[in-house]
Amino acid sequence: MAPKPLMPLDEAWARLRDMVAQHVASNPLSLEQIDSFDALGRVLANDLVSSVAVPPLDNSAMDGYAVRVADLSGPGAALPMSQRIAAGQVGATLQPGTCARIFTGAPIPAGADAVVMQEHTEAAGEGLVRFNETVRLGQNIRRAGEDIQSGQTVLSAGVRLTPAALGVAASVGAAQVPVYRRARVAVLTTGNELVMPGQPLPAGAIYNSNRHTLRGLVQACGAQAADLGVIPDNLEQTRAALRQAAEGHDLIITSGGVSVGEEDHLRNAVLAEGGLEFWALAIKPGKPFVCGWIRRQDGSKALYMGLPGNPVASYVTFLMLVRPVMDVLGGLGWVLPRPISLKAHFEWPRPDKRREFVRVRLDADMGVLLHPHQGSGVLSSAAWSDGLVDLAPQQVVQPGDTVAYWPVAELMQPAAHARQETA
Repeated sequence: MAPKPLMPLDEAWARLRDMVAQHVASNPLSLEQIDSFDALGRVLANDLVSSVAVPPLDNSAMDGYAVRVADLSGPGAALPMSQRIAAGQVGATLQPGTCARIFTGAPIPAGADAVVMQEHTEAAGEGLVRFNETVRLGQNIRRAGEDIQSGQTVLSAGVRLTPAALGVAASVGAAQVPVYRRARVAVLTTGNELVMPGQPLPAGAIYNSNRHTLRGLVQACGAQAADLGVIPDNLEQTRAALRQAAEGHDLIITSGGVSVGEEDHLRNAVLAEGGLEFWALAIKPGKPFVCGWIRRQDGSKALYMGLPGNPVASYVTFLMLVRPVMDVLGGLGWVLPRPISLKAHFEWPRPDKRREFVRVRLDADMGVLLHPHQGSGVLSSAAWSDGLVDLAPQQVVQPGDTVAYWPVAELMQPAAHARQETA
């Protein structure tokens, strides 16, 4: 029997996007109101509309003196100082023929129509200030509503709340913001050979790196991680673990056990407890991959994604396939980052027939260096790198060639403007 053709990554993305869109249509995303002070990284569920103007009043852009331009005949004119206005204070109407000492952010007093920065002034005697420049109407004044108008939508639904976005929310007085509940992701690892760090390492065993990596990736991508431990290489125990994980979680991810060996039980367990959408991808690393769903007791479904057991393959397939699904479940929508075109400072003479993702690092000349060990079990290459280079099937690379570079930071939390489609 001829082997089933491997699925190209672009087709996998399209099928995943459709699958998660159908899932969300049947299971609408939950919303919650949280303090804007604690909303970093969350996805805004509704437009945020300002009920105030920012700034609320005309104010000074710098420390200096508020004046009436008509009172200054030209450089060298002097005026008596009639008042002092600090930020947070509202001064009296500026009387003709006087100036007011004013500080950055302080409201412009009625009657004043310019601010002269203090560096362009000097003392001219008791209570007098000399102005050493020609003054223009409106100079150094920040107008009311210059930043935000009352009634303006300042943040749109579906954006990830960055530190700057939280500052905008605070500037319009939003003590709480409506956000989507974070995706709840259950993490399971498989294998009788796995031992947790800190325990003795028997012959034939290895420390369980995937458990740490996957949980960390889920957290770094902004979802809520639940570590459900290690599944032994046993079909019935695997089925029971999947049933348990489906309750209370939106997505289950596993590593290992998705190939076709006699001790690889996850594929059959998923078929017994739910269904499979596709498996086996035309990428390197990351060929053994399954995707589907697990039934819950109430008849609803949790999504399921099974990653390879090799650490780098698990890492790459998470970034390329799991993270976009988690974004949809967290309210962001389906987002694929755009790679950056950079110069290769390496040689890749023996390409694979599959699409490859190799671990690289930016150098001082803004080119990319290749880690010398690209095996799917060499997790240190992922820790060393700051990005992946996306190589087409059979793509040979010579030093100086242009390659597609994906920053890992952008893969984990892409900007919403990267390449977004509504799911």
